Amino acid sequence: MAAAAAASIAGVSALAAYLDAKYHIGQDLRIKRRVGQAAKYYQELVKHNRLSLWYAFTPHVTAHPNEECIWSRTGSYTWQQAHDRAIQWARFFLSKGVKPGDLVGVYLINSVDFPVIWLGLLCIGCAPALLNYNLKGDALAHCVRISGARVLLVDSDGEVNGRFHEVRGRLEEEMGVEGTVVTDQFLADLYKTSVNVPGDEYRAGVKGNSPTCLLYTSGTTGLPKAAPFLTSRYHERGNPANPPFGQTTSDRWYCSMPLFHGTGGLSIMSSLTLGLSVAVGRKFSVSTHWDDIHDSGASVFVYVGEAARYLLNAPPHPLERNHPRLRAMYGNGMRPDVWSRFKKRFDVPQVIEFFNSTEGVLSMVNWSLNGYTQDCVGRHGAILRHALRDTYVPVAIDTETGNILRDPATGFARRNAYDEGGEILVKVPSEAAFAGYVNNPAANAKKFERDVLVKGDLYYRSGDSLRRDADGRWFFLDRLGDTFRWKSENVSTAQVAEVLGKYPGVAEATVYGVTVPNHDGRAGCAAVLLADGVTVHSFDWKAFLEYAKGELVKEAVPVFVRVVGQSSRTDNEKQNKGPLKAEGIEVSSFGEKVVGGKGDVMMWLGGGRGTYELFGARELEDVKGGRARL
Repeated sequence: MAAAAAASIAGVSALAAYLDAKYHIGQDLRIKRRVGQAAKYYQELVKHNRLSLWYAFTPHVTAHPNEECIWSRTGSYTWQQAHDRAIQWARFFLSKGVKPGDLVGVYLINSVDFPVIWLGLLCIGCAPALLNYNLKGDALAHCVRISGARVLLVDSDGEVNGRFHEVRGRLEEEMGVEGTVVTDQFLADLYKTSVNVPGDEYRAGVKGNSPTCLLYTSGTTGLPKAAPFLTSRYHERGNPANPPFGQTTSDRWYCSMPLFHGTGGLSIMSSLTLGLSVAVGRKFSVSTHWDDIHDSGASVFVYVGEAARYLLNAPPHPLERNHPRLRAMYGNGMRPDVWSRFKKRFDVPQVIEFFNSTEGVLSMVNWSLNGYTQDCVGRHGAILRHALRDTYVPVAIDTETGNILRDPATGFARRNAYDEGGEILVKVPSEAAFAGYVNNPAANAKKFERDVLVKGDLYYRSGDSLRRDADGRWFFLDRLGDTFRWKSENVSTAQVAEVLGKYPGVAEATVYGVTVPNHDGRAGCAAVLLADGVTVHSFDWKAFLEYAKGELVKEAVPVFVRVVGQSSRTDNEKQNKGPLKAEGIEVSSFGEKVVGGKGDVMMWLGGGRGTYELFGARELEDVKGGRARL
């Protein structure tokens, strides 16, 4: 009898384990429990009016005042020093007339003082407007204007300072902005002032809709838009006593990504309010990355966009596997053709890849501990898939106009199958679910779509195309506008780039559509950066074409390949397709928009000889004159 009972229990346990592995029930229940706990924690903060992030930081100062809090190559602060300097900054801002609820412009390169400045603003119920220090001219003035900031901190770096001085008169005379250049002498004088903690009254007005910072979009398709990262959204992670990725106080997070970017800045601030020490790199550098990881004793490092690819393409570094405390990398934009190779070469056990936008609303995360969750940006089990069936909805898009395709009979959106994917729409109760772009009602209106599945419903447009497989794993496909149509087929640029990026001799592939005279749609073009030692003449173009044909449908095989001398990327280490698209196949214009592009070489398939051949001015004239058809 006992043996039978034991066998029965074992059978039930095995069945439960099987169902959990297949449907991820345990994971979903943990997520739902965490969400519930976060909501309860948030209500407690509201009840006691302790929403300010300053209150999340200060207990750790008391707990370990003399331990290292912020590490940098040029200097470090203990928790007590970081606290005291934050107070000195808070007093400085008050002396400049900054009031609770104000934004202060921060036009600074990464430094040990950057997070301290942020903490100082939080201390008095304020927040930073995180300005891209590469902005200049009209774009810089525009970003300062929409923030409403009247105080601006400026980096002492010669180039940054020079860009500020180009628009200083405009900022002062038209907007009443006072700029302060943060020099070494300024800091030395500031840190001699008294430390007198401003009272709770300065933080009493911090509510859920108060910004923790003001973030800006990249501005690659126009002037940047500003979106507040709300305090309520910050607290969605829940109680600091129960961190989401196994963090402990022995962790140290390293970030050389720009702190003006949400991934970099918020990862550092999240660490500090969790009681974790941080390490700050001034700028991302392939040559110094592993030195910083080793010397700072980092356990997690932050990445964005193509940073992992640049490290993977670099020559061996003596410290690239000598990092005994490193357990994970955290960020977004890790491409499938890089993921496994990066982990193996650099011995990084875990990847915490999240999917999010500056504006929020659609959010996923994949804490990947093994090959099963590799390459995806999130995972939903059976419970969450059922609960979110009509909340996260993939729909078909017209690739030319960007509009949602609708059924002519019903007028409702054409919903795609999850395993096919499409632009993800997120059901929201009202437009208030989206914090919105500051002073930009036209852009806000474009983020919503009504009458999607039923009359009267309201959905947020993510602008991102994803698919979900039968196991609930979510995979990124493309940004809206990156997919193009050629020969009546929609082509995913991300898919093509992933395939080409795996070919030997290709260091990086950036894929986009180009207009071709006398042809409909857009032809595929891949801007290819060849690996060190590989040249246009030594590269096997015929084998490359055969590989592409074997991996891609006919219409997705690039018609053009632009061999570039350097990556075209944004300030956030993401591929910058705008200049490449603007130059298209006009070879005589190469270098006008693409930095360093004057010497680039274009190849194409117009010769009809089963390989890529040189494409120059004569070939372009043949295309324009209708003498060459693709």
